[in-house]
Amino acid sequence: MSNLSADPVQISRTLVSVIALCCGLIVANIYYAQPIIELLAPDVGLSAHSASFIVSLTQIGYAIGLFFLVPLADLVENKRLMLITLCITFISLIGLGVVQTPNTMLFLCLLVGASSVSVQVLIPLAAHLSSDEKRGQVLGNIMAGLLLGILLARPVASIIADHFGWRAVFFFAAGCMVFIALVIYFAIPTRLPTHKTRYFALLRSLKSLVISQPVLRQRAFYQGLMFASFSLFWTTVPVVLAREYGFSQTQIALFALVGAAGAVAAPIVGRLADKGYTYEMSLLAKVIALLCFLPSLFDLPNGIIILALTGVLIDFAVQANMVLGQRVIYSLEPQSRARLNAIYMTSIFLGGAVGSLIASSLYEFGGWESIALVAAAMPLIALIGFVYSAKKEKQKAHTA
Repeated sequence: MSNLSADPVQISRTLVSVIALCCGLIVANIYYAQPIIELLAPDVGLSAHSASFIVSLTQIGYAIGLFFLVPLADLVENKRLMLITLCITFISLIGLGVVQTPNTMLFLCLLVGASSVSVQVLIPLAAHLSSDEKRGQVLGNIMAGLLLGILLARPVASIIADHFGWRAVFFFAAGCMVFIALVIYFAIPTRLPTHKTRYFALLRSLKSLVISQPVLRQRAFYQGLMFASFSLFWTTVPVVLAREYGFSQTQIALFALVGAAGAVAAPIVGRLADKGYTYEMSLLAKVIALLCFLPSLFDLPNGIIILALTGVLIDFAVQANMVLGQRVIYSLEPQSRARLNAIYMTSIFLGGAVGSLIASSLYEFGGWESIALVAAAMPLIALIGFVYSAKKEKQKAHTA
């Protein structure tokens, strides 16, 4: 395998597809439990109010891994880092398949999340391999794979749980990690970063990047809010479908498939960003995320159709906004892409953890209406912040 420098080269379509596949299968680990919490929570002794901790702790673990592990990609050989984290993921998933107690379940969820960050080593690696002119397109295609992993994890988990029990879901996921480890070992090039420093100095540099890069802070904040809305919706919808519509796990799986249509956003938006439409598409994504929840506030006929359309639109909006944000932050300091990505994605998954954490209690307290209101409020805040920041930048440029 070749030893890559930080200089971009022309990445092949085959390698893009391989990286997209790896990203999708790895990130799916964070979401397998989401549609089956009604099954597994009682089995391990978790109450209805505490059930969403299973999802939120996985996302919190992911955020911890992003902050403490992903920056290592700017310091150590990338393939080795990914293989070590995949080994930890495999062991943790096997543990989830046999767990009997709530505390052990929650700890293993945290560990699965923390070790699944190998996906966020792959994405900056793809950015290093791509040229400036094609970076948006490459990232868009890879993020489409990642979103498909997020979205297909839910129906796959539901179908497996319906036919073989919920524990089989985690054994299946563990098998996927073995496959991905082999793919990474044989197909992904090695990359030894040129950055030379100590680990704790590397972590301290995260603070410097946050302070010195206002665009990074803004994009991370906006996407964190968008992902909180996304997680709030998808953590609650399986419960709504099971309780209010009497859906089986297989029917919930079929419903979750509609959200996969949102994956088309990434490559389309990536190409438009390469052509200079980053501002317009960022604005549109936030508007769509806000408006898609409004119809479900009313007691309309065909409520299932309204929920399905909401799922497609929120997935489209969140994915578009994520790709646009990544393209912007990767242009800030090319030699710091792994750390920039760590900060950006940590904020996103902390937002997702908040959305998942409040889902059960919010739904038990106020039903679907409270979910829709809070889920709409999050992109509204992001929209206001984005428009205000853009206005300030225009005024600053005009004054200069």
